[in-house]
Amino acid sequence: MNKETEIKLRVSRETLAALREHPLLKKRNKSGWSSHPLFNQYFDTLDRDLAQARVALRLRRDGEQVIQTLKSRGQSVAGLSERNEWDWHLSKAKLDTKKLTDECWPASLAELDKKQLKPLFTTDFVREKAEIAWGRGKAKTVIEAALDLGKVVAGEGEEEICELELELREGQPAALLELACELAADLPLMPCDISKAERGYRLFDSASYSLALPAPELNAEQSLDDVFAALAWHLLGSSQRLAEQYRWSGHWKLLSQWLDRLIELRALLGSLGQAAPRASSHDLRETLDALLNDWRPRLLAGQNNDELRQNAPALFAAELQGNRWGLFSLSLSRWLLNRSWTVERNARGNRQGAAVLGNWLPHLLAEEGTALQLRRYQQQPEDLAEQLPRIERIQVWLRLARQVLEVPEVDRLYGEMSKLHELTQQPLDAEVLAARVAQAHTVATLKPWKLLLK
Repeated sequence: MNKETEIKLRVSRETLAALREHPLLKKRNKSGWSSHPLFNQYFDTLDRDLAQARVALRLRRDGEQVIQTLKSRGQSVAGLSERNEWDWHLSKAKLDTKKLTDECWPASLAELDKKQLKPLFTTDFVREKAEIAWGRGKAKTVIEAALDLGKVVAGEGEEEICELELELREGQPAALLELACELAADLPLMPCDISKAERGYRLFDSASYSLALPAPELNAEQSLDDVFAALAWHLLGSSQRLAEQYRWSGHWKLLSQWLDRLIELRALLGSLGQAAPRASSHDLRETLDALLNDWRPRLLAGQNNDELRQNAPALFAAELQGNRWGLFSLSLSRWLLNRSWTVERNARGNRQGAAVLGNWLPHLLAEEGTALQLRRYQQQPEDLAEQLPRIERIQVWLRLARQVLEVPEVDRLYGEMSKLHELTQQPLDAEVLAARVAQAHTVATLKPWKLLLK
């Protein structure tokens, strides 16, 4: 068994060609580029039992070699993934189920009749690969860079494969993100955690690509630093999967959900006080604000405008043709992996970062809720939009961490705050103003709200 650590980046054909000549890769290229036509047949039952068990089984023809591979689905965020892989060299291109022993075969499939395994889809592509090596401090880093161009085919459907894969051979996982960020500063690279196998399944059944990532399981005794990292990884991974699926399907709801995750990321970054000094996240916040300033008005305008919705896929494609979204995703991944917000903070920030969630969160919500001054906006509802950042800071924590709050009816509080948040963003008219007054009153008089503000 091997442990595979890699990052997958979706690119255009133009970017693929530019990568071959990129100065950074040329300088660190120790092997030169070699070309390998690869044909892969993926197997599963017609009920897709393997996919449900989060494993992929394939036969690969690489020149004269036939390799059977079983891969487990590991953790993946922003295209950076870790998973287990088993390879067997075969004498002929026929699936050998005897290799699938208990050592690698999921326990959940122990009763599966392996004779039910059938070929479901293929991937056929040319891989150009090179060994990229350099020194990071006193340590050597070796990464295999692979430029893949071809297609995945399932039945009558097919999708182009055009991507850069960076696989760690020697060194630390941070090196993958370091190299990817340096390349993304010059070229549009879209982190993508959908594997070639997942694309095949998606073609086989468009509903098979799971957008929902399980929310982190939080408890009151976790430190703020650990909770923040878990939530930020979750929001980033969710936004990446939504971006990929919207790029593929063009469904408006996915674009709206993508924007929601970015709004929550921005609110999370702005909620930590001295635990995350502003200087440490300045560049990330600046890029995220620029994304939100462009996309929030488009989504609001498109709620009741069919023409704007129809034009949105082209605008999103233009976004992906630039490097802003990809570079932000990779930079945030690198920042989170290195826990960069902890590096230069003061003693008070260290104490805050070490505070347990059960103590810190009620204090944050009390502070933000008091500053929100809901009673004032019952008198001046036209000015409520100025409190939108504060409402969103409250909302991201209520959505993702309210289970640790020891107050009654906290789910109702989250629901009523969500209504207030929606009203805060709507264009003003007499009806909206009246609804703001009523909703501000509803939230202000809720028992959990009063308890949190004590």
